[in-house]
Amino acid sequence: MPLDFTAIDFETANGHAASACSVGLVKVRDGRVVDRTSWLIKPPFGYDVMNEWNTRIHGITAADIVDAPLWSEQFDELWGFVDGDLLAAHNAGFDMGVLQAACRASGLDVPDARYLCSLRVARKTYHLDSYRLPVAAMAAGFDDFAHHDALADAEACAAIVVHAAKRHGVDTADELAAVCSTRIGAIGRRAEEDAADRRPAALA
Repeated sequence: MPLDFTAIDFETANGHAASACSVGLVKVRDGRVVDRTSWLIKPPFGYDVMNEWNTRIHGITAADIVDAPLWSEQFDELWGFVDGDLLAAHNAGFDMGVLQAACRASGLDVPDARYLCSLRVARKTYHLDSYRLPVAAMAAGFDDFAHHDALADAEACAAIVVHAAKRHGVDTADELAAVCSTRIGAIGRRAEEDAADRRPAALA
């Protein structure tokens, strides 16, 4: 199987995981970027206050998202782009948390997906003082990008996964996870299925 996945990155309006205000998506086929896209999002009602601190980080203002589609209005496009791929994200717990929280806050089912954390991959691939995205991406040969721009961050994540796979001499995300002593995570029903698979037979 080839190295196929979609890298994803969210920026948020405030400290709540449901407050996604932008997304970046990068599709990789056989270790090569073949498509990319990004857009602004109006977070679900009740989670849509733009925090000044967050604006300082990513530069997105309340005025920028006032006419953006709500999470519920853009989700089909987002998930259509993913199209069943394994997801990759740097510090994936954050991005998977955003994905789940924004869906729940919008009354949508959490989608079923598997994911790989490029932060964990980087820790097992490079010897660095820091494994923050800009540092890990530089080790992968991807530098001088606009950190906290969702698309640029997704591109950096993709670059880490592709470079790490080449460095370890593996061909798939599952092989990369194994050689990096990390696991492929899951959300939605996939999480329940994976938990059941890991349960001892006596408890099943």
